Amino acid sequence: MMTDFIPPAPNSASPFADMRGHHVAVRTPDLATALAFYVDVLDFRVIAKWDYADEQLAYVAPATDDHFYVEILGGGEPVPADVRPYTDLGDSLKYAGYHHFCLNVSSVAETVEKLRARGVTIVTEPFELPAISRRLAFFCDPFGNLIELAEVLA
Repeated sequence: MMTDFIPPAPNSASPFADMRGHHVAVRTPDLATALAFYVDVLDFRVIAKWDYADEQLAYVAPATDDHFYVEILGGGEPVPADVRPYTDLGDSLKYAGYHHFCLNVSSVAETVEKLRARGVTIVTEPFELPAISRRLAFFCDPFGNLIELAEVLA
């Protein structure tokens, strides 16, 4: 059984007590290419698609997770510039702003091998971070957006 962090008690007195996480957004130059990666390579499901001005957008969700979405913002003018060319995790940490989103998995090593078999670029090989009792690895989508894998260690 995987264990996880034990958070402090909820603050139901907060004026923001109704806030809940919903999605992270990823800007890409091309929705079709992004969808091909998330749906065909990662087996995400398309939850919704719509247009906004000159962009095409979609919510996608992991194969069995109905509580976390990735919003893909594709197309539009100007076309977004490429993401920084990360060479490894250390290199990525020198930039400010959005860095990555994380997906929990049962086994980081097994997931990395499955991703590698599907041609995915692994940016950081699996490593353990005892401070948070996790095994982690990082990979990127076709546009260089980082995605973290996390396995809770017993």
